[in-house]
Amino acid sequence: MAILSFPGTRPSNLGVQNGQLAACPNTPNCVSSQAPAADKEHSIAPIAYTGDGKTAIAKLKAFIEGSERTKIVQADDNYLYAEFASKLMGFVDDVEFYADDSAKVIHVRSASRLGQSDLGVNRKRIEEIRATFA
Repeated sequence: MAILSFPGTRPSNLGVQNGQLAACPNTPNCVSSQAPAADKEHSIAPIAYTGDGKTAIAKLKAFIEGSERTKIVQADDNYLYAEFASKLMGFVDDVEFYADDSAKVIHVRSASRLGQSDLGVNRKRIEEIRATFA
């Protein structure tokens, strides 16, 4: 539990629309595997997996459920949306995963609700999650 709590408001534009997660805002506190590669600030590689998307999403769900200060908001066969809260201040990051079975990748989007900088937390989180698929 956070010492203070600054959760912000849950965004209304999340989810998958035509195979796409929402674009990152212009602030540096978001990463997305669907951001253009030229957008170095926001672009991050998707997470590769073997098998099927449903199993990959289930693996993600188990990892997130075992993590501190997380809440799964929505989990389907090919999509998972979770909230991650920071330890000290309770800032919430919205993290989405979309399994593209045809490409065998999980597209990701991790964005802070409040503020400008996240000190690289969103990128680091996705890289830590990627390591569980290695």
